[in-house]
Amino acid sequence: MIHYKTKAEIELMRESSLLVSKTLSEVAKLIKPGITTLHLNDVAEQFIRDNGGTPSFKGYQDYPFAACISVNDAVVHGFPTKNELKDGDIVSVDLGAYKNGFHGDSAYTFALGTIPEESQQLLRVTKESLYKGIEKAIAGNRVGDIAFAIQDYTEKQHGYGVVRELVGHGLGRHLHEDPQVPNYGKRGTGAKLKEGMVIAIEPMINLGTKDVYHDEDGWTIRTHDRKPSAHYEHNVCIQKNKADILSSFAEIEAAEKANPNLCSTYY
Repeated sequence: MIHYKTKAEIELMRESSLLVSKTLSEVAKLIKPGITTLHLNDVAEQFIRDNGGTPSFKGYQDYPFAACISVNDAVVHGFPTKNELKDGDIVSVDLGAYKNGFHGDSAYTFALGTIPEESQQLLRVTKESLYKGIEKAIAGNRVGDIAFAIQDYTEKQHGYGVVRELVGHGLGRHLHEDPQVPNYGKRGTGAKLKEGMVIAIEPMINLGTKDVYHDEDGWTIRTHDRKPSAHYEHNVCIQKNKADILSSFAEIEAAEKANPNLCSTYY
C-alpha cells in the first residue's frame, strides 16, 4: 500500500531528510585517512540525537549501528569497524533519521585522497544518474521511467553494473514503504507516480559486474568481482512538473570541497 503525504507531513519529512543531510555534512568534515568508520558512526549517531532525532537504522531488523558505511567493493550495508580508512578509499555513508514521526534516508559517497580516474568517473556518473532519475519523478510517470533513466545512463551509456538485488523505496512513517524503486527497468511500467508520494531514489552502481554477495557479517553486500561501487540517495516528493527534493547535498558538497583529505574536483 502506498501512503500519500499531506503538505504538512511533507514539511515534517523535509525536516527529517535535512537532518540526515546535515549529519552527512558533519561526516564530510571529519572523514580522512586514519579515521575509523566506527568513529564516524558514533559522530553521526550523536549528531542525530543532539538535533532531536533518533537513528533510523539502529535496531532496524537488528542492525547494530546508526550508519551503514561501505568501503571500496562494499556496495551497501557495511558495518562500521575499528579499521582505519586510507588514502584511495571510496566510502559510501548511508544514514537515516527519525524525527516528528517520519524518517529521512540519504547516502553519499566520498573519495579519500587520490583515486584512479576510472573510480572518479564511477562516482561522477552514479551521482549524475541520481538526478536523471529524479527528473522522471513527476506525477503521471511510472516507477519504471525512473528506473530506465538510471539504468540507461549507467549501464547502457557507461557499461557499469546496476545492482539488481537492492532497490530504492517509499519513505514516510516507516523506513521502507511501497513502492519499490529499482535502478533498472522499462519505461511505462511499475507503480504510477502521484502527488504526495515520497520515495528514496538510490542508484547503487558497480564499476564492474552487477553481481553481488553477502559478506560473513550477514549484512555487508560486496561486488562479486571486488571492484568498487558507488551509492547516492535523495528523498523525493512527487509533484506535477518537477520533483521536490527533500534532502540536500549542498552542505555535504561544501564540506567535501573544504576538506583537503577528500577528492571532489571531478564533479
